[in-house]
Amino acid sequence: MPDGQRERAGSEGRQRQDSIYWDKSEERFIGAVSLGYTPAGKRHRPKASDKTKTEVRRKLRELRKELEQGSKTLANYTVEQAVDGWLAQGLRGRAEGSVCIYRSLARTHITPEIGRTKLKQLEADDVDTWLDGRAELIATTSLKLLLSVLRRSIAHAQRRGRAVRNVTDYVVAPEGRPGRPSKSLSLSQAERILRACAGTSIHAYVVLALLVGTRPEGTRPLTWQHVRLDSNGEEKPHVQVWRSVRRHGEMKTHKSRRSLAMPRHVVAVMTSYRDQQQAALEGSDRSLLPEDLVLPHPSGKLRTAQDVRRNFRGLLKEAELPDPDSWTTRELRSSFVSLLSDHGLRIEDIARGSSTTEWVYRKQLCPVIEAGAEAMDEIFSDKDEAAGP
Repeated sequence: MPDGQRERAGSEGRQRQDSIYWDKSEERFIGAVSLGYTPAGKRHRPKASDKTKTEVRRKLRELRKELEQGSKTLANYTVEQAVDGWLAQGLRGRAEGSVCIYRSLARTHITPEIGRTKLKQLEADDVDTWLDGRAELIATTSLKLLLSVLRRSIAHAQRRGRAVRNVTDYVVAPEGRPGRPSKSLSLSQAERILRACAGTSIHAYVVLALLVGTRPEGTRPLTWQHVRLDSNGEEKPHVQVWRSVRRHGEMKTHKSRRSLAMPRHVVAVMTSYRDQQQAALEGSDRSLLPEDLVLPHPSGKLRTAQDVRRNFRGLLKEAELPDPDSWTTRELRSSFVSLLSDHGLRIEDIARGSSTTEWVYRKQLCPVIEAGAEAMDEIFSDKDEAAGP
């Protein structure tokens, strides 16, 4: 076919100004759809190509169908591009920790495995095969989150007119590897870590989590205005776990917002720790304020979970616990519940209606129990002097 010669693709093509022509340099037929002009004034002409005119016509029909549906899957638009687009534009306002998790999942499990796959060619069977391969490496919860990242990335591409369908709508995440079982400190181990790193912020953190039962997400953002160390006759010393590291500072559920009484040992440790913080500010332009963080990073900012975990494992090394790197800060709470359960406190009094506490954190079940901070006073009554503030 001579250069420049064009053939209209039927009456429908003539109305829509679709065209098919032979490109000598490429040695293949090129089909183009005329969509007018872009805001920049350039002609907008999506194209399709193939070695036969029949195949080009078929591709033009598919392209038109997609355009009528309001979107078009670009021929070379990949899964990686869709995920990158969602990470860049679809997570505005999300917590930094969540964004880091999504980016890590994409970098580790999506981009290396199916990132180069053309989104237009991605099928549900491809996603199933990919997830089955990941199931040998990660837990079920992570698999569900991984599928969610891919699903939301494709949905974001659909909203931007870069995809027509979302094949993940037909996929269910498989069962993954069993998660690492949680564990609890024994009484002797608890006594040892309560003596370690005395006077430091991580020691105060451990005392609150182990003897009061505060959760990691509620302990890190704790401020002094929510720690009541003095008894006024009506109220016992207590800690108000009202804020969280979650977005907007809200707790996960309404029941998660609570005030927890502090055992005598905790009051002594926290009083000494507060006095230490006040002494460190002497000679400066400011004093300890109610809105100051109880357990700040040396920079004064909120500690990250990784920073607390690193310091916690350092404390475990000082306490000479075996395999300190195998512990997480959340297991301080499971240890809190187990110690109270072993002492005879009823699970209803510990959990106050929280089934999560009963079935996840309680590792050593006993038939019946009775009260909270008082029980910790009894458990560690002979160790207060040894542990020290």
